[in-house]
Amino acid sequence: MTYNVTLIPGDGTGPELAEATRKCLDATGVKFNWDVQQCGIEVIEAQGKIPESVFASIRANKIALKAPITTPIGKGFRSVNVALRQELGLYACVRPCKTYKGVRSYFDKTNIDLVIVRENTEDLYAGVEFKAGDAKTAELIQFINANVTGKKISTGLATTGISIKPMSVEGCRNISNHAFDYAIKHKRRSVTSICKANIMKFTDGLWYDTSRAVALAYGAKFEEAKLAEGVQAEATLAGKVPSGSGMPYLERLVDNMCMQLVQKPENYDVLVMGNLYGDILSDLCAGLVGGLGVAPGANIGPDAAIFEATHGSAPKYKGQNKVNPTALILSGKLLLEHIGEAAAAAKLERAVASIIEEGKHVTYDMKADRNDPTAVGTREMAEAICKRMAELG
Repeated sequence: MTYNVTLIPGDGTGPELAEATRKCLDATGVKFNWDVQQCGIEVIEAQGKIPESVFASIRANKIALKAPITTPIGKGFRSVNVALRQELGLYACVRPCKTYKGVRSYFDKTNIDLVIVRENTEDLYAGVEFKAGDAKTAELIQFINANVTGKKISTGLATTGISIKPMSVEGCRNISNHAFDYAIKHKRRSVTSICKANIMKFTDGLWYDTSRAVALAYGAKFEEAKLAEGVQAEATLAGKVPSGSGMPYLERLVDNMCMQLVQKPENYDVLVMGNLYGDILSDLCAGLVGGLGVAPGANIGPDAAIFEATHGSAPKYKGQNKVNPTALILSGKLLLEHIGEAAAAAKLERAVASIIEEGKHVTYDMKADRNDPTAVGTREMAEAICKRMAELG
């Protein structure tokens, strides 16, 4: 079988990483028909938007591999990543963070194997914003001050910007379902729901209400007995019957979760959370295992999926054949799993892990000394991974 896959080379170091990953995926023996679509910063700025051909390609193929794309900070167009996720309904972001022997980290003696499951379409990243000084912003502030009991925005009408945090039952339910489905399918140890419900009671409070209901529907084992009893009573009234998965369900406030991850990351497994917290904690978890250079990602919806590295485009290294391709290659591994090519995915991961542990054919950032003259380039590391897959058979 040949799989039609949209390939977005991106910009900055993206094209080099995309080519390295394509080479590795082709070397697995799985057949791909690559539909290359340009969507880098130059294309976006020239057209003022993501080309319609990109959306059409992804909708037709249902699978895309996307290299990094630059997003200007504080100006210009909003994130291409966010726009793609929202337009295509890619509500679930999955970011595994796993220890690989040979990757330097403060936690390299701890076997970390975490999976961030992040809601992609709601929360503060929904982009519902009002610029300071605009008449509509002043009107909104006046409305809030007049109608929200006990809450006032006390700063000046002309100097305050506003962001809205939408959270829906449907959005929270979908991502919680995805987290449990993922945990059960991949035989994970637990699911931890993360938010800040003690402060944001009507948004993050809704998050906990929904994730608890989903956990109960999956027959999860609640960490806190009193909490479980309360949810059980509510579910009984609603006529829900647990399916009996027995998956442990935990809850952590996001600030406490950050501390827990630094102190004892080995105690956690699948972590499900909203958009903003997911963005922050996925970088934190990547840091635990050595950095964004080894952090893959997948964005999944009911009709399409995009696979991409967690890191950015690093334009200062453009064309230098220098950057680490591991994160995008491991994103390719997630792509293989998604299309049902589990054996090829496992072989690719074994080859990547072997090359990293051996430490010879790796990029400068994976050497003990970043100035080590034996470091190889992006292309050469990918070639070594391909060769290792052939040796593994």
